[in-house]
Amino acid sequence: MHMTSARLARVLAGKVAIVTGAASGIGRAQARLFAAAGAQVVAVDRDAAGVDALAADIVANGDVAMGLGAARASAAAIAAIVDGGTGRFGRIDILGTTAGLHDGYVRSLETTEEMWDRIFAVNVKAVFRLTNAVLPGMLAQGGGVIVNVASVSATVAGGGGPAYTASKHAVLGFTRQIAFEYGRKGIRANALCPGMVETGMTRDVLADPASKMVKAVTAVPAGRYGQPEDIAAAALFLASDAAGFMHGAAMLVDGGLTVK
Repeated sequence: MHMTSARLARVLAGKVAIVTGAASGIGRAQARLFAAAGAQVVAVDRDAAGVDALAADIVANGDVAMGLGAARASAAAIAAIVDGGTGRFGRIDILGTTAGLHDGYVRSLETTEEMWDRIFAVNVKAVFRLTNAVLPGMLAQGGGVIVNVASVSATVAGGGGPAYTASKHAVLGFTRQIAFEYGRKGIRANALCPGMVETGMTRDVLADPASKMVKAVTAVPAGRYGQPEDIAAAALFLASDAAGFMHGAAMLVDGGLTVK
């Protein structure tokens, strides 16, 4: 059973969290759970109407959130996100990056440079830009937490094509480097590595219960594919003080996919 705001300890009380990709899937579940845990949430997505609706729903539940639409992951757009969050809530304590693009398992010889650049722009460069945008404030206040949603594809092959797989390896490497550079200055950076999760990005793949893909992803020890709330619960742990000794970790949340 997943945690609800009625039962959830306010482990993020007094914290301000930016969550990207918050209009749907993992980002939406993470924004809801962070808010239920007491955080003031800046929900970000290119779907401005979606994050506005999410923020309104969170506020209606008695928690605190604001929605920010970001059509692009440009440096200017990212600066506006951080400025908007700090302007409203005064500080940023947590950055949760969940926005991402998949390459549809396109093989290397069929991967165009345009596709490669687009995947890396969203999956890697946006994380780099967001991190550099929040770090000065986190360092000035003496600490902060970064939780990047990578993928099981950050540790193994086969979860996507070369562009997606390489981009997720890059996210994990970047996360570890940030932990190495800034851990002693109060910054905790860790990566979540989900297996197959039912989201808008994967719903078509999982639509046919008799397909080889569904049979493969449900053959894991958990006996099912994941739900966004599974990943959000792990993200909440990493964002909380309970994970205070975790730096640069690749936290697998894959139902046991990688045990063999």
